[in-house]
Amino acid sequence: MRNQARQTVPPSRHRKALVAAMAVGALTTGVLAPSAAFAAPKPDTVQQGLDALVRDDGIVGTLANVEKGNSRARDYTAGVGDLATKAKVPVDGQVRAGSNTKAFTAVVVLQLVAEGKIALDAPVETYLPGLVRGDGIDGRNITVRQILQHTSGLPEYLRGDATFHYYEPRDLLDNALRFKADFAPGTGFNYSNTNYLVAGLIVQRVTGHAIAAEIDNRVVKRVGLRHTYFPAPGDTTIREPHPKGYYRDTPDAPLRDVTETDPSFGWAAGQLVSTNSDLNRFFSALLRGELLPPAQLAEMKKTVPAESVGPGAAYGLGLVSRPLPCGGRYWGHGGSFPGYETRGGVTEDGRTAANIAVTSRPADKAALRHVEVVAETALCR
Repeated sequence: MRNQARQTVPPSRHRKALVAAMAVGALTTGVLAPSAAFAAPKPDTVQQGLDALVRDDGIVGTLANVEKGNSRARDYTAGVGDLATKAKVPVDGQVRAGSNTKAFTAVVVLQLVAEGKIALDAPVETYLPGLVRGDGIDGRNITVRQILQHTSGLPEYLRGDATFHYYEPRDLLDNALRFKADFAPGTGFNYSNTNYLVAGLIVQRVTGHAIAAEIDNRVVKRVGLRHTYFPAPGDTTIREPHPKGYYRDTPDAPLRDVTETDPSFGWAAGQLVSTNSDLNRFFSALLRGELLPPAQLAEMKKTVPAESVGPGAAYGLGLVSRPLPCGGRYWGHGGSFPGYETRGGVTEDGRTAANIAVTSRPADKAALRHVEVVAETALCR
């Protein structure tokens, strides 16, 4: 278990580790006592929180990154990066970022809105004629905004555990369309990965390019994310140093190593690999207006209640707002992917960013909430 100081700009990339994703941290060091002797260091609540996740919640490994304005960034780790070898968790290692991908996809859509190539309140049918049809499902009655905000009523395509082999996006969409709509468009909120399959397909139809290329050119390269990428078809590896990810088929089953996995079942909803520091950089740049014009960023931040996402949560267009225990709110997303979990975000004023990743899925909602609490503690400090 350790923490290390690192300059925020440019972010050094000394090592990498696991996925599930968002960072946390801020160190309090000992101060010089009046007697000129050093006082005992104050407890570091971020490190304590990560240690507790390993000790009390059975998490294999954890890693976090916390950045505060122009001050020094802090990286933290706890647990182990490999159960077999007991290797340390790589500092700021790569992880599978899961649904943080949705925020990247939403940014691309909103950039295309700013360019006049997509209209937020146009029906999906405009861009994908005849494609989104099913029981209570009609793309002529579903808008792009509803897709991005999970108010479309589209049913979830991931039901049960995914089989880890290559999927075409259309196959995933076809699976969703076998089920009845959850509700009429615009009459409710239900977090459904299917919405971001549709968003990715719209981007590809409008631009003529793969969603991976659009995310890379419009987001990753634009804000200098050096350790974030969209895995190519058939790529089951994680490129840079990373902690291994572990998964249980049932609560009582043993952990198994699922680090090398075909991630295509996540596609535009969850396929990205990233690091805590890159996620912090992305959400900070987004909130500072570096990725979207003011009008589109304002649209992204228009929210609906989303209690199913978390206590007090509200969902915008690929962006989640959550309350902080110290007052105010923070913005981010979070992600779940077999073997990894990430939580965190950026404060409303954009001054503090924190992301935590863990390398085994929390056993229950209480354990997952503990991950979020560590992130919120870091943001409040």
